[in-house]
Amino acid sequence: MKDINKILMENLNYSHSEYHSVNKIKETLLSNGFIELDESKNYELKKGEKYFAIRNLTGIIAFKIPNNLDDCYFKILASHVDSPAYKIKENPTLIENGYEKLKVEGYGGMIISSWLDKPLGIAGRIVINDGKKVYSKLIDSNSDIAIIPNVAIHQNREINNGYKYNNQIDLCAIIGETSENKSNYEKFLDSFISKDEKIMATDLYLYNRNKATYLGFNKKYIGSPKLDDLASAFISLEAFIDSENNNGINVFFGSNNEEVGSLSISGADSTFLYDTLKRISLYLFNNEEEYFKSIAKSSLISIDNAHAIHPNHPELSDNKNICLINKGVVIKHNSNMFYTTDALSSSLIKSISEKSNVPYQEFFNRSDARGGSTLGNISNSHVSLLSVDIGLPQLAMHSNFEVIGSKDTYYLYILIKEYLNSKITLNNLGLIIE
Repeated sequence: MKDINKILMENLNYSHSEYHSVNKIKETLLSNGFIELDESKNYELKKGEKYFAIRNLTGIIAFKIPNNLDDCYFKILASHVDSPAYKIKENPTLIENGYEKLKVEGYGGMIISSWLDKPLGIAGRIVINDGKKVYSKLIDSNSDIAIIPNVAIHQNREINNGYKYNNQIDLCAIIGETSENKSNYEKFLDSFISKDEKIMATDLYLYNRNKATYLGFNKKYIGSPKLDDLASAFISLEAFIDSENNNGINVFFGSNNEEVGSLSISGADSTFLYDTLKRISLYLFNNEEEYFKSIAKSSLISIDNAHAIHPNHPELSDNKNICLINKGVVIKHNSNMFYTTDALSSSLIKSISEKSNVPYQEFFNRSDARGGSTLGNISNSHVSLLSVDIGLPQLAMHSNFEVIGSKDTYYLYILIKEYLNSKITLNNLGLIIE
């Protein structure tokens, strides 16, 4: 079996923004024989081929068309490529008391304290005008260019008593001393363009420069920034690439902006998935009725990490549905449908797990606490099909540095690959897995 953890950590160490995550997925697909499509042009598809399309550099959908399409249906993997971060504002430079600082804005819900006293880089995209065209360019400092310093305990005696950080004041990142001519930040941006080019706008983020690494005795854990949800995205991508191409149309969907509600051009609350599936169906069959028939027989696995029981706070978990690291993939439940799992879709995952000898666990929030939600139910509002939410058990979700199990990554890879390789017959009475 391929070294999933090595691949995962290499991908994590490159993916310092959602733009870089999608670019890494694109590079992986191209190296495995996939053909890039342009949404603004006609789709020319062939049976037995593999394709992908990118929207706004931040969302990506890939699919495989088998040679035999007598029974057309989709098996869809959905995860997201964004993570909580601090986005650099336009006109961000602030000069005070000899420091050059950057004004930032929080993206998503993060554990704020985990961002302080860390070596930080800057990555994302800049939009350039060269006099003839306007285009995007990915950039990455690839260096420890910034830091957000805590106040010393001598000057803030309440720091260990539940200090409330203020994003406008406490989260400004320092990048150097005052520059007499052009700011250090402007010099940094200018290093990525020529003298005839002009930067029109930016989508840039701070990121933790610490690399993905094994933790614990015998490498039982993996620690890294952005494990939620890049671990799910990159592992399911490998399973998708390695899956057989003979039972239904396998689909990989990496969406953006899940951390802020998915309502964007490339999020789960966009028409990206719907548009793509319908274009595939109409091109292959030239009949809208075939599309609706195929959707009725299709399924979607929403893959986003879950909460493992905390070593120091077990009381925060439901005491009858405890999820442990390295004990298997988690099936996520919520009666109010913050997760899409129901009895039938849960049974789909359990059947695939048993077929592939992969352990599974079941997650419920405490009944007196509200948990998070994810992209499965949002995606279902546009393409309604049998759906289930699963994920890797994780510690410190939405921290700047998170933890998963080094065995669970293989469990997820095997489970997803088995799902994609299986022939799944679905109707109102139930399902058959072969």
